[in-house]
Amino acid sequence: MATKGFVALTAIGLALGAAVWAAKPPRTSGKVDETAIGDRTPTFYKDVLPIVQQHCQTCHRPGQIGPFSLLDYQSARPWAKAIKSAVAARKMPPWLANPEYGHFNNDRSLNQTEIDTIVAWANNGAPAGDPTDAPPAVQWPEGGWTIKPDVTVDLPPYSVPATGVMEWERLAIPSPFKEDTWVTSVQILPGAPSVVHHLCFDFHNHKPATPYNVYEWVEVPRDDAGVSKIHDGSAQAIEGTVHTRAVGSTEETRRQGRPDIDGGIEYCYLPGLTFEDYRPVHAGIFVPAGSDMLLNIHYTTNGAAVMDRSRIGFTVAKVPPTKKFVHQTTGGEGDESPESPVGGQQQANEKLAIPPNDGNYLGPPTDITFKKDTELVSLRPHAHVRGKSVRYTLIYPDGREEIVLDVPHYDFNWQLTYRTSLKIPKGSRMHVQFTYDNSRSNKYNPDQSKWVYYGGQSWEEMGSPFLGFLMDRNAKEEDVMEER
Repeated sequence: MATKGFVALTAIGLALGAAVWAAKPPRTSGKVDETAIGDRTPTFYKDVLPIVQQHCQTCHRPGQIGPFSLLDYQSARPWAKAIKSAVAARKMPPWLANPEYGHFNNDRSLNQTEIDTIVAWANNGAPAGDPTDAPPAVQWPEGGWTIKPDVTVDLPPYSVPATGVMEWERLAIPSPFKEDTWVTSVQILPGAPSVVHHLCFDFHNHKPATPYNVYEWVEVPRDDAGVSKIHDGSAQAIEGTVHTRAVGSTEETRRQGRPDIDGGIEYCYLPGLTFEDYRPVHAGIFVPAGSDMLLNIHYTTNGAAVMDRSRIGFTVAKVPPTKKFVHQTTGGEGDESPESPVGGQQQANEKLAIPPNDGNYLGPPTDITFKKDTELVSLRPHAHVRGKSVRYTLIYPDGREEIVLDVPHYDFNWQLTYRTSLKIPKGSRMHVQFTYDNSRSNKYNPDQSKWVYYGGQSWEEMGSPFLGFLMDRNAKEEDVMEER
C-alpha cells in the first residue's frame, strides 16, 4: 500500500481482527460454559478470559500486532467498551466467509453466547471476579513467535523511504537446511509490519553464481500518473536492478546474464497472516539439501522512513510426514514458468480493466482442473483495495456444483486462510470469480475516476486464489492440477 492507496486501520480493528488469522493457541486453556452464566453478571476471570484466550491472545500480547494486551485483567479493563462495540457489531474478530457455504476448522468468529457474555460483562462495569476462576495461562513461545521455531533466518536489513512508489523486490539467500528436510510449519515476523505488503518465498535448487543477500527490484515503466505501461503491451518490466535503498548497496547497477532469482510461492506473509502449520494435517514441505530461498517482497511507503529486517522461522520433522503440502496460486503473484502446474496463470489478471465508477465489476474468472483425486485443505483469496467479493465453486465431473467458499465482503486488511478438508475427485474443476468495486462507495478506493489495471501496487488490482492441498510425498505437483 503506497501512500496513494494506503488503507488506514483503526487501532481496535487492527487489534481484534489480527487474532483471526492465527491458528488457535498452542494449548487450549478453557472455554465458555454456555449453560452456567444464566442471570449472573459475567466476570473477566471466569467468563471473558477463556474467550479471549481462544480468539484474541494470539495477537493481543506483548510484542504482537495488537496495540493492547489481553493476557490479564489490568490490560483488558480499559478497553472494555471498545471491545463490546466491536464484537456486538460482529466486526471483530472478523470472519469473512459466508456461513451458508463451506466448512472451516479455523473459524474464529464468536458465537452468540460469547458475544452476549462480553456485552454483559462490559455493561455491568467489566468486573474482574475471582482470580482463582481463571483458566491456566496459555504458554506462548518467546521472541514474538506463535510457533516455536527449530530454525530461524534473518533477512538482510532494508531501508524503506517515507514516500514514493516501491516496486517488488527479489532476494536470494542460501537455505538454512544443509540436509534434506521436511518443514512442518513456517512463520514470518515482519520487522516493520506497516510497510510490508507481502513477503513470499520458495525453495529452488541452487544455481551457480546466484547473487546472495542482494535486493534486486523489478522496474515497472509507468506514465506520469503512475499507471503501469505493461498492461497494454507498450513496455515490459526490467529485472535485476540492485536497489539503492538496500542497506549496503552503493549504486544502482544492471546485472546482465545473471541467474533468474524469480521463484514461485511456498508461503506468503500478507496483512494479518503470519504463519502456517501443516502438522494438524500430518504434512510438510520438502526442502532438498543445499537449496536456495528465493524471496519476493513488496514494501510500501506510509509517510515515515523505517528500517525493516524480517525474520522467518521453521519447525522441522524428526521423521518424514505422511503427506506433502503444496501451496499454489493462480492468476497473480507466483511462478509464471511453463513448468508451473498453473502455467500461464497471469492470463486472467492481465485481462483486468476495471472501468471508472463501476461498483460491481466482474473480473476474468479462473478455472482450475484437478487431474487426480485431491485433498484440498486451504483456500485463501487475494486481491487489492478494490476487491469486493470472491466465490470458489467446485464443479464435479457429473456437473454438480458446490460453493466451497463465498466471501461477500472481501477486505484487503484481513486476508484469511480458510482451512478445510475437501476430497476432490479427478476431473473436477474449481471456478473462482472475483468482483471489484471501483466506485465512490468503496471507502478504500483512492480514485474512482480512473481505469484500473492489473499490477502489484495496492491501487492496481489482481485476483489470486491461493490453494493448499495434500499429495503423496513423491508425487509431482504438475500431475495434480492445471489452469484453463
